Amino acid sequence: MDQRLNVYALPSLAAPEELAGGTAVVIDVLRACTTIVHALEAGAIEVIPCLEVDEARAIAAQYPVQDVVLGGERQGLPVAGFHLGNSPSEYTPDRVEGRTLVFTTTNGTRAMFQCRRAKRVLIGAFVNAAAVFGQLVGQDEIHLICAGTENQVSRDDVLLAGFLVDRLQRQGGIMYQLNAQALTARENWTSSFAVPYAVGAEPLPPDLLVRELRKSIGGRNLTAIGLEEDIDTAAQIDRFQVVPEMDPQTLRIRVP
Repeated sequence: MDQRLNVYALPSLAAPEELAGGTAVVIDVLRACTTIVHALEAGAIEVIPCLEVDEARAIAAQYPVQDVVLGGERQGLPVAGFHLGNSPSEYTPDRVEGRTLVFTTTNGTRAMFQCRRAKRVLIGAFVNAAAVFGQLVGQDEIHLICAGTENQVSRDDVLLAGFLVDRLQRQGGIMYQLNAQALTARENWTSSFAVPYAVGAEPLPPDLLVRELRKSIGGRNLTAIGLEEDIDTAAQIDRFQVVPEMDPQTLRIRVP
């Protein structure tokens, strides 16, 4: 059996049938996946990703007001009438604990829908990078789906994909067949830092990662709208151990 490790720099490059039977990781560092990790760590019951704003409103309306939170963004900014935007630090226990989060973003939630044919769908960010790596060890077929930014490849997502490729090749116990985008992502990661981060080693200083994330399209967009703090939050590597997982049938995200 071929043991494959593929990276897709944009969701549109991953045909759903290619993902069938494998483990997919959705990567949207800035910011949807980082925010989902924060929300579930803060005690949200589950996250329901939606493609459209009106869809999110309609789903939220089916819940008692006290049991649901509407979150998300368009053009990086909170949606009018929503409780929360897409800044990870907004998702605190007092706002989301014990509630269902109905969530829509420009890029991340669309990437999640692209993975409906996969056997497993994990949510990955730098804040849970080592935990995601742990879930992938021993998997024969892995697909890393980068959300990008408005159909453009974004360096923040590619760097996390490269981190995972590098760790899996060096420490995962399997020598995978890599696609061209996986090779490129790994090179992006290993060439970005003088001492590449290794699981179990001293953690990568967040300021070095912040520097790289700010160079990305997503990072530049956040800086332009005054949300630089979200970049700092997203760069807190291995802050959490939770690995959210989306059920491909129900499209609901929980911590197993």
